Amino acid sequence: MSEDKKGLSYRDAGVDIDAGNRLVDLIKPLVKATRRPGADADIGGFGGVFDPKAAGFKDPLIVATTDGVGTKLKIAIDTGNHDTIGIDLVAMCVNDLVVQGAEPLFFLDYFATGKLAPEVGAQIVSGIAAGCKESGCALIGGETAEMPGMYADGDYDLAGFSVGAVERGELLPRPDIAAGDVLIGLSSSGVHSNGYSLVRRIVERSGLRWKDPAPFADHRSVGEALLTPTRLYVKSVLSVIRSTGKVKALAHITGGGLTENLPRVLPKGTVARIDLDGLHVPRVFRWLAQVGQVEPEEMLRAFNCGIGMVVVADAADAEEVMEAFAETGEKVVHLGVIEPGEGTAHVVYDGNLNIDMPL
Repeated sequence: MSEDKKGLSYRDAGVDIDAGNRLVDLIKPLVKATRRPGADADIGGFGGVFDPKAAGFKDPLIVATTDGVGTKLKIAIDTGNHDTIGIDLVAMCVNDLVVQGAEPLFFLDYFATGKLAPEVGAQIVSGIAAGCKESGCALIGGETAEMPGMYADGDYDLAGFSVGAVERGELLPRPDIAAGDVLIGLSSSGVHSNGYSLVRRIVERSGLRWKDPAPFADHRSVGEALLTPTRLYVKSVLSVIRSTGKVKALAHITGGGLTENLPRVLPKGTVARIDLDGLHVPRVFRWLAQVGQVEPEEMLRAFNCGIGMVVVADAADAEEVMEAFAETGEKVVHLGVIEPGEGTAHVVYDGNLNIDMPL
């Protein structure tokens, strides 16, 4: 007769419920710090609750977005620097909300890993909370999934979900976008959260390690520089929308670059004509282009190339809108104009992308 086998527990299978409870305890103060009208930011229930009326909305349309961080996560994992990747997660969602004129109201995250390390999870959520706080967005809940066998040791994935609101009649883009309107660029903070599969391939080709000094950023390592968080545009954009009333449309420049994202907010029969000679290309993009031998057309489709958001305004209002953004601290550039065209809206580039300049 065989010996009795020891009974298995969930922990024996690789899932530690106590570690999950410890993570919740660690992040509770971070979540509470994101309180805003409409949400008390408590966690632990089966769902988060938000009251739009308490947030001051009278007849709102609800706008929802969801996104991730992509393979930028691999750099955070490889370097052990987890405290800013949550900002990227929030930014990828709330920047998509604000381009529709919506104020971000609340955010939920999904964090999945093979083996839960509560301290690492807390670092990640600290970035999520920081991004929410900067965007005026309450972190009202989320989900942590420990899935042994699904992820390699130390690996994890992140996804985010955000909901915003805009008063009926104030949704962007406006229907009066027309030829003659001006395109205004707001500077990015770097690569943001798109194109990192190509970034990682280029770093591999260069022979550099994440801890080596970055040729494109002073006093920073390669890993630190490439983990620069995605810029959050919520406060500046909402401020200018409300103070001027003269923003016709906005385009968040993510995967696909200017080439793919700008046409998404333009009407058929128009062309966005952009002057590349007037575009300052930050060092990180020049380095990526030079080391990876990436063609200008590919750079403009894979990366933001220094422009994280594009604003559309009437030519008569452009100077006022640019000054208003500058007053919020944004770096502003006149990108180009909208012209008559045929068929589907698209982008036409004049001049040359300055990627061959010395670093």
